[in-house]
Amino acid sequence: MPFQIEIPPVANSSLAEQVNARWNSLTKPPGSLGRLETLVMQLALAEGSNRPTVSRKALVVFCADHGVTAEGVSAFPKAVTRQMLLNFLAGGAAINVLCRQFGIAPFIVDTGVDGDPIPGATDLRLGRGTSNFVEGPAMSREQVEQALHNGIGLAREIRPNHDIAAVGEMGIGNTTAASALFCTYSGTAPESAVGPGTGVDIAGIRRKADVVRRALVRHRDVIDAGDPVAKLAALGGFEIATMTGFLLGAAAERMPVVVDGFISSAAAVAAHAIAPAVLPYLLFSHVSAETAHRLLLETLGVRPILDLDMRLGEGSGAALAMPVLDAAVALYQGMATFAEGGVSESAPDE
Repeated sequence: MPFQIEIPPVANSSLAEQVNARWNSLTKPPGSLGRLETLVMQLALAEGSNRPTVSRKALVVFCADHGVTAEGVSAFPKAVTRQMLLNFLAGGAAINVLCRQFGIAPFIVDTGVDGDPIPGATDLRLGRGTSNFVEGPAMSREQVEQALHNGIGLAREIRPNHDIAAVGEMGIGNTTAASALFCTYSGTAPESAVGPGTGVDIAGIRRKADVVRRALVRHRDVIDAGDPVAKLAALGGFEIATMTGFLLGAAAERMPVVVDGFISSAAAVAAHAIAPAVLPYLLFSHVSAETAHRLLLETLGVRPILDLDMRLGEGSGAALAMPVLDAAVALYQGMATFAEGGVSESAPDE
C-alpha cells in the first residue's frame, strides 16, 4: 500500500486577498519590498492566518551514518559523524553559534549514527548506519517507513511550541546519497548530480559519479517501478528519510519549514514525490555551492532566499535565512498604513 499522509491545501483566495490588501495599504509603493512580500504570503497561506508569525523558531539537525562511505566517496572518515554530533551537543558547531545568535531552539536527532546511543540527542535510531546501496538497498521497507513515521511524530511534537522549523543534517557520505536520490526522482545524470561534498578532488567527484551510476543500475527495477518510498529505501539515508517524514508531518500540522542545502533539499524532493501538497509549506533558504543544488531547486520550481556559496550543511543556511523571514513579517505587521501615517496613496495630478 502506498505511504499516505493528509496535507491541507494552502490555496485560499480570500486569505490571499487580505494579505495583499494589507501590503498595499502600507506606506510604500505596491510590490516595492519584492520577495519579502511573497515570503509573507507563503507563510500566511501555510499557517492559514492573515497575521503569520515566526517568533518561535526550531532547527532540527538529523544525523546518521552511511554504508556507501565504504566506496571512498568522502574526504572525511565515517567517525566524523559521531564526533560532530557530540560537537552539536556541546554547543561548539557553526549551527550552535547561529542558533544562539538568532534565538533558534536546536534539536539534535540521532537517526542512526554508528556506535552506542549518545546521551542528550533525541533518539530516533534505526540502526548504526545504512547499508552500502551499491551492494543492496540502503534500508529495508520497514526501516524507511519507520523513519517517515518518526519524522512525522517529531514534527507533531515540535509544532505546539514553535511557529516555524528549519531542517539540517550531518552524515558523512550523505551528499552521495542525496545525489543518487536526486537522480532517481528527477532522471538527472550522475555526472550532473554529484559535487565535492566534504571537499573531495576531481578524481573523487568522478568516483562519486561512478558510485551513483552503479547504484542506479543496481536498483533499476525499483526506480522503474515508480514507488517514491521504495526509491528512498534503496538509495537514501536514515537522516534523509526521517527528515522527509518531518517535512510531511510539519505540512500536515500547517507548520512552515525552512530547508537547508543540497541534502535537505533531496529530502524535500522525496517528500514532494510522496505528497506533492508539501511543497508550498517549504521555504528554501539558500542555493549551496554543491554542484547540483541549483539544478535541484530549478527542478522543483522554487527560488532560494540567499546565495552565499555555502556548503556546510548542519542547517546553517536555513538558520541564516530565518532573520530575513523575521524582517519580512515585522515589516508586514509593523509598518503604518497610508491612513495611519497621514501619507497620500497616490501622486498628485500635474
